[in-house]
Amino acid sequence: SFSRGYDGSSDLHVGITNSQGVVYNYDREGVHRARSGWEQCLCIPLLQPHLWELQQRWDHLLEEFSQGEAWLPHRYDEQEHNCYTYALAFINHILSTQGKRPLSKGEFTERFVMPQSRRASRYLTLHQQLAHSDFYIVPLPEEEQ
Repeated sequence: SFSRGYDGSSDLHVGITNSQGVVYNYDREGVHRARSGWEQCLCIPLLQPHLWELQQRWDHLLEEFSQGEAWLPHRYDEQEHNCYTYALAFINHILSTQGKRPLSKGEFTERFVMPQSRRASRYLTLHQQLAHSDFYIVPLPEEEQ
């Protein structure tokens, strides 16, 4: 549905995964933990492979962070305190544990979100052009993927 219905003009929902693929996300009802429903998403890798120690603590840090009072349902605001704020605040929490400076919303968007969005946009444009031309898109059999 993402490849057929998203035109780039509406907001997207944002979440952070733990090591088991559970997506933590924040909305007007508070923090949710979802094992499904995120199949049509853009993934933005945040951890480098050499950060093994952080990978081992990630789940604990994410769970602990998500239980903070900042993420109670009554604090939600669609413009100022939303899912993007939640994800960026967690990323900045991780950066602070490493002694690094926090990222601004604009900086995070430019460095991490926009490159993945551009890549997805190119893919979606190509997919739409092929689907509306005299081409037939055939999925590869499982063993060839």
